[in-house]
Amino acid sequence: MNVIKHLNWRYATKAFNPTKIVSDEKLTVLKEAFNLTATSYGLQPIKLVVFSDKKLQTELISATMNQKQIAEASHVLVFCIETTIDEEFVLEYFNRVHTIRDTPKSILKPFQDFLISDFEKKPQDYIEDWATNQAYLAMGNILTVCALEGIDSCPMEGFDPEKYDEVLGLKKRGLKSVLLLPIGYRADDDMFADFKKVRRSIKDSIITL
Repeated sequence: MNVIKHLNWRYATKAFNPTKIVSDEKLTVLKEAFNLTATSYGLQPIKLVVFSDKKLQTELISATMNQKQIAEASHVLVFCIETTIDEEFVLEYFNRVHTIRDTPKSILKPFQDFLISDFEKKPQDYIEDWATNQAYLAMGNILTVCALEGIDSCPMEGFDPEKYDEVLGLKKRGLKSVLLLPIGYRADDDMFADFKKVRRSIKDSIITL
C-alpha cells in the first residue's frame, strides 16, 4: 500500500456526490480508528458523533457558514470533547486498565492519584483546551484513514458549536462539539479535485539533526 499516493489523492472536498454513500463496513473502520487514536494519558476525553440524516444535515448548513458539503456528504462526523474530567472519569480509565491488562491496583494507584489531583487543580478552560487538542489528534488520524480507504472528506473548524450542541443534544451528554468532518465521495464536477497540492518542499519543512 502506497501511503504517500493516498495522501496525495486526499484533498479538502468542496463538493460531494450526495447519491454515493459510505458503506457500514467502512464506517466501522473509521469508528475503530477513532477509538484507537492516541490521546494524552490514554484518557480519551473525546467522543465521535456520526449522523446521516439529510434533513438534519440541511438544517445545519446555516450553522456551518453555509458550507454545502454538510448537506451533500454521505455522513457527518462531529468531534466532541467531554466537559467533565473529574475523579470519576479518571477512575473509570484506571478500572479499564486493571480489567483489560490485569495490572494490580496497587501499581496503578500512584499515577491514578496524581491525575485526579492534577485535574482538580486545573481550571475548566484549561481542561477543555487540553481535550480539544486530543480531538485534533483524532481528526488527523481519521483524515489519513479516510484517504487509505478511498473516502473523501473535508475537515472543518468554521461552524457554530453552540448551535450544533443544541441541535444534536450534546450538552445533556456532557459534550461540546469542536470539529466537523463531512465524509463521502467527491462529485465529478468538483474542480478542486484536480488542483495540485501546495506544500513547502521537504527541505523547508523537515529539519534533520
